[in-house]
Amino acid sequence: MDATRIGAVEGLLTALVAEDDALVAARTATEVTTPGIEVSPTLGKLLHLLATVRGARRVLEFGTLAGYSTIWLARAVGPGGRVVSLELERRNAAVARRHLEAAGVSAWVDILCGPAASTSALLVERATEPFDLVLLDADKAPLPLYLDRAAALTRPGAVVVIDNVVRGGRIADDEAASDPDAAGARQALATLASDPRWDATALQTVGPKGWDGVAVAVRR
Repeated sequence: MDATRIGAVEGLLTALVAEDDALVAARTATEVTTPGIEVSPTLGKLLHLLATVRGARRVLEFGTLAGYSTIWLARAVGPGGRVVSLELERRNAAVARRHLEAAGVSAWVDILCGPAASTSALLVERATEPFDLVLLDADKAPLPLYLDRAAALTRPGAVVVIDNVVRGGRIADDEAASDPDAAGARQALATLASDPRWDATALQTVGPKGWDGVAVAVRR
């Protein structure tokens, strides 16, 4: 890949995305446990547009990090909506809450701390009101489990977005089974293809973070 050309194209694409100070601060935060793994500005804007087109009022997010995608989603649902974000690390949750407050959206965002497998199970157990859009962007090995939880926590017509499903092409390698993240993404795509609950597609992306992709599914 030509890095210069990729950078030039990225500049053209990000011109479509208006980031204010709160978004920039969340995207560039270094005090989280794993900085630099937040969604890209163009994907953040895509999430915002998908939630807006869907008319989403309730959004569930697996993986908060510094709150970058959370801000995009919270601004889409507005103060009459709700975003529930699942975050493993309390340190990250504290950082995200600061950014959500700076963005003016903290009043309609809840962050649940702990392993997403456990917090999502709790939501199912409580028979939580169904969500209109779900973003799966936490650890990748349990993606098939998270996808099953997303099905349990949504109604027909809900949108599910899965980030990092190409992983530099590793999902197609014969050695994918030895990479838990690639194996999780590969199995999630296989589930979307075979499970009658889902109607899905996927897009490959190339940018400063390399070769990756995103899957978008609708709950049947």
